[in-house]
Amino acid sequence: MNKTAVNIVWFKRDLRLQDHAPLYNASQSGNPSILLYIFEPSLISDPHYDSRHWTFVWESLKEMQLKLEKHGHKLLIVCEEAEEIFRKLSELWQIEAVYSHRETGIDLTYKRDQQMARYFANEGVEWHEYPTNAVQRGLKNRDGWRKSWNEIIKSPQQKVDLDRLAVVEFTAQSLRRLNQEIPDVFMSSNAAFQTGGESEAWRLLESFVHKRCSDYNASISAPGPARTGCSRLSPYITWGNLSIRQIVQYMDEHYSDAPSKKGLRSFKSRLGWHCHFVQKFESEPRIEFENMNRGFDDIRTDWNQENFNAWKEGRTGFPMVDACMRSVMATGYLNFRMRAMLVSFLTHHLWLNWPEGSLHLARQFLDFEPGIHYSQFQMQAGTMGVNTIRIYNPVKQGMDHDPEGEFIREWVPELVSVPAGLLHEPWKMSRMEQGLYRCRIGQDYPEPVISDLKISYKHASSILWSKKGSPEVKEENRRILQMHVKKRS
Repeated sequence: MNKTAVNIVWFKRDLRLQDHAPLYNASQSGNPSILLYIFEPSLISDPHYDSRHWTFVWESLKEMQLKLEKHGHKLLIVCEEAEEIFRKLSELWQIEAVYSHRETGIDLTYKRDQQMARYFANEGVEWHEYPTNAVQRGLKNRDGWRKSWNEIIKSPQQKVDLDRLAVVEFTAQSLRRLNQEIPDVFMSSNAAFQTGGESEAWRLLESFVHKRCSDYNASISAPGPARTGCSRLSPYITWGNLSIRQIVQYMDEHYSDAPSKKGLRSFKSRLGWHCHFVQKFESEPRIEFENMNRGFDDIRTDWNQENFNAWKEGRTGFPMVDACMRSVMATGYLNFRMRAMLVSFLTHHLWLNWPEGSLHLARQFLDFEPGIHYSQFQMQAGTMGVNTIRIYNPVKQGMDHDPEGEFIREWVPELVSVPAGLLHEPWKMSRMEQGLYRCRIGQDYPEPVISDLKISYKHASSILWSKKGSPEVKEENRRILQMHVKKRS
């Protein structure tokens, strides 16, 4: 029996229907397409991910499905490993070509793509992969990268005419062979988390450009105000509800009537840095497991599970650290500075190595983007080598960015009655004050896991600065700069 020739558009972390190169090019090919998303069991169970991520994906897919149904199309959503589902589909149709974005993801997805490349080659299937947000594969250095990035971001978007899109129609018999059972937990929305989908992404972009950008620079460092003053677009970028090109071009189009041009310029600059760090991970993905600068491999060799548990559960006895950890666990969001502070506290004050902490925070961040995550984690841990060492004092961060303690009291209710003057260092309260404010240190709220921040600061600082001067670190720095930084003429 002759099988119908089809293409497959394989959606990954690109959950949108416009400015989508794979979808656009498949629509121009002449063959009908299967629009496919795969919930992969191996990825679901990977320690980087949590059900919050897959709920966001499910919400995004539901919206895509509704839009496609208005044009008479179906999005096929399955729960199987990638090779298995493609084998099943190849029994039903003649797969001519697969179209997808190239994913800069964790090691598991990279190896999956290597496996699928071999499978497609053996089956005679053409696999057309397209760059994501102008990130390039195979770069040896950064010469010309910024110019290329700007040209792509400014180039015309690839708009898909959904009315003219030819999509495969499925029979009940063909669908029975595919596992379409999605775990119920993914379909249970939680109002504490942002909702996935293109429409919510556009709503946030429009409100930021036309109103909220006025508060951007003033609120970006404070965990409470950042929840409204920042763009809040990060999960929508991570999961591809919007492309960077769509965001930049919309901001450029409305720049003249924006209430804060400075706010838009600052945000636009960070979009460029976003892609810079993803490109860094694309070029050197081993940093998921190893120090970027191998000269730091002999530090932080001891492990204290009790201190690590206190950090990841938000019970270190340092109010700003605990508030930030509890907040991100409950909502999936935390502003950049406070993320950096959490990493700094783990790797500098507790002097624990970063890998276990990186997995824990990956599960919490709704916007977990591997390229950003591992580059920033190592930068804050001081293992990049080429960056300035920053050791955050969590008490000072609280006083500077939550001076009245509103954010702390929201997430650390044990301290709700403690006045601002005592809130950031509650261990300094006298017994009488602890009774008066109904917060007994060591009972109602933990004692600090470290006794003196000055000592932990000095310990970390002396080791890291000493290592920066070592021949091994300097040699690695030269390699890192050559690969990841544009040469100056």
